[in-house]
Amino acid sequence: MQKTTQNRDDSSGRARTWLTGLGTAYPAHLLTPEWLEDVADRFHDVKKSEGLQQLLNVVIPRTGIETRAGVCDHGTNGFGTNKDPPKIAELDDFFRIEGVKLAVEACKAALSVSCIAVDQITHTVAVTCTNQGSPGYDLLVHQQLGLSARVNRTLLHGVGCAGGLSIIRAGSQVVLAATACGKPARVLGFACELSTPLLRRELADAAKSSARDVSIASALFSDGAAAFVMTNDLGLGDSKPLFEVLACESALLPETLGHMGCYADSHGYRTILTRDVPRSVNLSVEPMFTSLLSECSDLGLPSKSNDFDWALHPGGRAIIDSIQATMNLDDDRLRATNDIYRTRGNSSSPTVLVVLDKLRTMGPRDHIVAASFGPGLSIEMALLKHYR
Repeated sequence: MQKTTQNRDDSSGRARTWLTGLGTAYPAHLLTPEWLEDVADRFHDVKKSEGLQQLLNVVIPRTGIETRAGVCDHGTNGFGTNKDPPKIAELDDFFRIEGVKLAVEACKAALSVSCIAVDQITHTVAVTCTNQGSPGYDLLVHQQLGLSARVNRTLLHGVGCAGGLSIIRAGSQVVLAATACGKPARVLGFACELSTPLLRRELADAAKSSARDVSIASALFSDGAAAFVMTNDLGLGDSKPLFEVLACESALLPETLGHMGCYADSHGYRTILTRDVPRSVNLSVEPMFTSLLSECSDLGLPSKSNDFDWALHPGGRAIIDSIQATMNLDDDRLRATNDIYRTRGNSSSPTVLVVLDKLRTMGPRDHIVAASFGPGLSIEMALLKHYR
């Protein structure tokens, strides 16, 4: 404990933002490429669909995903097994049971690591893009956790895969504002997405698509939840920091509005992912990394990207590989990103937090870059310091 306290010393007088807990929750089903082939074959005539053949024979092998986490397996019974794909009202009802359950599990895990009690939480910051109900699902999570009715709630929407770092940034702003007012802050942040319930709609669209127009979404996305606890110095108490959030930044990429999206209609959600996404997000990473280093120039951080561990949102194999090449990163710097991508897929907003949670068990370096990307196109990035 003395070493941790010594490492926290800072003579600059700057306000500090601490991550004291991280938690991850995945559903029980691990879904393989063969599973997706079985589901497609059960509901469609794959031999007559150019789009489905492209999806199953070309797109899936290129992803490099071996297993994805799924809250439902589209078997012979249960959700998503009727003749027609679930409608938006059914998806909403399902999320507000199964999604809330998953988010609560992640929150309990983060609180346990943090050693901060539920009744000490002062704020929550949450995000999802696979539910649009009001009141938001965060209120249901509040109720199941037993949080005080006076806890300050914030729910983000519309940020997609960037959401995990969006709530890190929003939580940090809450913490810094509380510090300026001389008040303790203990923020519970959580992200949850259920993408596999949308699979039936994705497959139906693929069945009507040409090979060129088929979407990668049904081969890429999974289900999951992640949570963190964040405090300022006044709220830290006896908790031990896992990471310090040194700086956060967010930006929109010009002329990329149509490259990524998820829109609700009467048949569920329609996902848009164009071939321009990997190139666009790749071009944005180095400028933002340089900007954050400049912002933290007085903290003695490394100057080279390869001196950091990277908690990179695994948006797809092309995104990971292109950023690795551009930033000159050794494979080891992306070990947590590659492990989560290969074994659990891309669960959208929680995934970057899951990667960070995984990284902390792998003996991370002293400094970490976390980065994620979402519709807009937007990029979120944070610099963190690891505390042992």
